[in-house]
Amino acid sequence: MGIEERPAEADGTRFGDWEMDLIVGPENKGAKLTLVERSLSFVIIRNLPCGKVPSEVSKVVVDALLPFKRCGAVKTITTDNGPEFADHETISRRLGTTVYFADPYSSWQKGLIENTNMLIRHYITRDENLSKLTNEQVAAIQYKINRRPKKIRIPNTISGILSIFANVSCILVWNL
Repeated sequence: MGIEERPAEADGTRFGDWEMDLIVGPENKGAKLTLVERSLSFVIIRNLPCGKVPSEVSKVVVDALLPFKRCGAVKTITTDNGPEFADHETISRRLGTTVYFADPYSSWQKGLIENTNMLIRHYITRDENLSKLTNEQVAAIQYKINRRPKKIRIPNTISGILSIFANVSCILVWNL
């Protein structure tokens, strides 16, 4: 679905709205899936051993977000129209969500993941062969990024504050 159909509630104030992209090495040597939850800027980075193959990308997305689905925390996913996301229907079906696509040449419509990828590039240079990064190295980068101070939208209602605690509990149960 086009981003114009994404619900207004997916504005970054509720937990469970995700943005998704890939980081690719030079000459397509290795790829990393990047996901970021919009309200808490919580980052997930995963190796893509088969590169940009759509069926493999969808499998890694589902594996990464399945624990959050169990917490009811996969409401929407926003990405670009890259061919690596051609298997978006599998993602939608397996996670019980809708994948929304930003307009072409409108990276600002998924600006948080674009900024997150720039942050990841502080740890992974553009000329680095990404296929050589181990799962442990990727996990260490994810750990560092998720522990950085971030600006988040703090709700000003009791129910909003309680939902933040529930969301943090979901992350802690996920054992990060």
